[in-house]
Amino acid sequence: MTRSERAEPAPSADVWREVHESAEFRVLRHRLRGFVFPMTAFFLAWYLVYVLLADYAQGFMSIKLVGNINVGLVLGLLQFVSTFVITALYVRFANRHLDPVADRIRAEVEGAER
Repeated sequence: MTRSERAEPAPSADVWREVHESAEFRVLRHRLRGFVFPMTAFFLAWYLVYVLLADYAQGFMSIKLVGNINVGLVLGLLQFVSTFVITALYVRFANRHLDPVADRIRAEVEGAER
């Protein structure tokens, strides 16, 4: 049964302010940023390298590997693969390091409502 089905009031702004200032929330935010910022920088750098190679290293990107498949096509497809890998890494990281803390915070907030 969801909160709306139980018709319980949402936590007040004071409760959320306390949560935001709590040590557990700071830990949660630190862990999230510790994963998201480096992974974002990695992906943007990887994408920038691909774009720069496509623009300035056309000879390299047009090297045929197998049949009509060239380096540029493989690197382009690896952009998609890296997106899925980053997503899987984030899910694993969140399940291990973020969700337990978030669940404790949610339990405290829901316990404070009653």
